[in-house]
Amino acid sequence: MRIVLILFSFLLFNANFSQEKYWVYLTDKEGVEFNPHTYFDQKAINRRIKNNVPLNHITDRPLRTDYQKKITSIAESICGDTRWFNAIACKLTPQQLIEIRKLTFVKEVAAMSTSTVFADGNDYKELHKGEYDLLEGQIASMHGKQFTKNGLTGKGIRICIIDAGFPNVNTSSIYKHIRDNNRILKTWDFKKNKPDIYRYSSHGSTVLSCIAGKRNEIFIGLAIDSEFLLARTERIMYEGDSEEEDWLMAIEWADKNGADIVNSSLGYTSARHFIEDMNGETCIISKAGNLAARKGMLVINAAGNDGDGNWKYIGAPADADSVLSVGGINPWTGLHTAFSSYGPTADHRLKPNLSAFGHVMGYSPGVGVHETQGTSFSSPLVAGFAACAWQSDTSLTNMQLFKKLEESANLHPYFDYAHGYGIPQATYFTEALGEMEEMETFTIDESESLIQILIKDDYFTIEDKIVFDYFPYPFKKLYLIPWLHLQDSYSTLDSNIKKSGAGYFYYHIENDAGYLDEYFVLSVYEKSILRIRKSENIGKTYRFHYKGTSKTITIE
Repeated sequence: MRIVLILFSFLLFNANFSQEKYWVYLTDKEGVEFNPHTYFDQKAINRRIKNNVPLNHITDRPLRTDYQKKITSIAESICGDTRWFNAIACKLTPQQLIEIRKLTFVKEVAAMSTSTVFADGNDYKELHKGEYDLLEGQIASMHGKQFTKNGLTGKGIRICIIDAGFPNVNTSSIYKHIRDNNRILKTWDFKKNKPDIYRYSSHGSTVLSCIAGKRNEIFIGLAIDSEFLLARTERIMYEGDSEEEDWLMAIEWADKNGADIVNSSLGYTSARHFIEDMNGETCIISKAGNLAARKGMLVINAAGNDGDGNWKYIGAPADADSVLSVGGINPWTGLHTAFSSYGPTADHRLKPNLSAFGHVMGYSPGVGVHETQGTSFSSPLVAGFAACAWQSDTSLTNMQLFKKLEESANLHPYFDYAHGYGIPQATYFTEALGEMEEMETFTIDESESLIQILIKDDYFTIEDKIVFDYFPYPFKKLYLIPWLHLQDSYSTLDSNIKKSGAGYFYYHIENDAGYLDEYFVLSVYEKSILRIRKSENIGKTYRFHYKGTSKTITIE
């Protein structure tokens, strides 16, 4: 009897192991009837009209039911489907795969392989001075108070958050202003196929706090008056192989329900997703991010937390051309934080597009408002910013806003593959361009053989050095040691964050193909900051940035 049981267990295990996940792409939607006026939220219809998107586009029509029934009758199980790509997600054994590939209405069968990397994870407990500084700094770094001063709080903008769970969002005072005005419009758990999302991982709760949370009258995020759609697509402790198609179904759900902005603090990489696949065209969710943009939504995605790991680069869908990817800034240096993933994409496009603080104050159940880190929280800071910016001019299309967000950043038109264009600035949207201060902080002196960059007297200040202490502080719990930064005093939790306008000189070298060969950030300790020999750099384009001034030269 024991032998039979062991053999049965082995066969059961082997059968389960042989099941794989696939996208089954269908050939057509012939004969499918579709009424967009009963299917879409009115806000989704208005968005399509504004962006000249057809109301009855083929990508929006449902799948043919006869095709679905046939696939269902063969497959081990059905995991979901996508209207946009006319495909069904399913688990298939090798024999089922052979059968389905023979069907005349099957265009293609593509294997899936994903793993998820989270771009990381007492409402009124007492905060230390350093925590207050950080809470204020994450908004001040974007000049966010200029939005609130001008009555721009994201009102009328609908934001979908795709994440792993939202515990306490239905009870915490941090979100009371959202609940009291019934601005959580819809929720859906794509793992459980039900609307209850107020449990599981607190990652989504922290993300929402960075978009629209409020602690008493102190803003955690800027879009306190926006509307929200909350979607759960992830599991933390039991990572499966369905997250990528769940993300795709969630963004289609966001479209249907009228989202203007989608925040995704998720990234997908694995042994079968190679770095060269990060070209915006290989992964289906990257293609979905671009399609969502064509339908008028602004998709914002965390760059990822692989900068100090083996992968290094952004994942999907942050690699998509029309997805606004956000990297992380270290508040105590004012520069790229070590864990934030780097660009460019595999085809040399600029990523990340923007940056925001990657060490933030956010809300988590059981902890309250506390210091946490990850580009997971850089992305929602920018999403809240984008909602306020869009409110300032609702005539903008999503891609017009995309460009303006880049133009608003503190380093623009300089860029690099660590910071993108830098941190977006609210003053770009609240002040007339003619009223914004123009200044020249450095000059370019050119001789026959040499180019020399000189900092002007009025802008030459030697900044304090930024120092990090990697050794344990007395009386600190060991698990906190990796996250500590140098503080004002060794006996307090005070924190000396770097103020905006830090004295760094940025420059990059662009080749004739339009992407960067090298980029640098220099501390300014002398007025003659850089010398370039012309003979060694013929044909190269240099772009420089220092304290609000950018200049470009091409060496002939």
